[in-house]
Amino acid sequence: MALLNILHYPDERLHKIAKPVIEVTEKTRSLIKDMAETMYAAPGVGLAATQVNVHEQIFIADISEEHNQLQVFINPKLISSSGEEECEEGCLSVPGVYETVKRCERIIVEALDKNGKPFRLEADGFLAVCIQHEMDHLKGKVFVEYLSSLKQSRIRAKIKKRQRETL
Repeated sequence: MALLNILHYPDERLHKIAKPVIEVTEKTRSLIKDMAETMYAAPGVGLAATQVNVHEQIFIADISEEHNQLQVFINPKLISSSGEEECEEGCLSVPGVYETVKRCERIIVEALDKNGKPFRLEADGFLAVCIQHEMDHLKGKVFVEYLSSLKQSRIRAKIKKRQRETL
């Protein structure tokens, strides 16, 4: 297993649309293991393959306190959604930035698991938010793009300043 490099906003590669996984292979499972190690080390609760510069429809999530309930979603499809809630979100690709975003309160998603077996999941609350957030990454969208252009400009400036300070 290996820690992967996480792309940081506004890196253009974060806007690349992920392609479906044709076949779930040992290479796919190896990527998932590396993504899990990277997500837990960051630390985070979700990570899309796009964020580690692999443009395939794969993301993982683990919202458990113990970090022992990893969920894998390959080729996810949103089947239905209802309700609306506002939730503060953060992102491993936008470190140190937390903003309130409107999302659907309840969702049903279908995907393949790490072995290529199809499943359907009904989710609400924080898990629903996490799934929607990661699915956005696969579509080339970062959560800050839901914010006003003024907030986006401030976030980009904050990130650039932080990058200059670390050089």
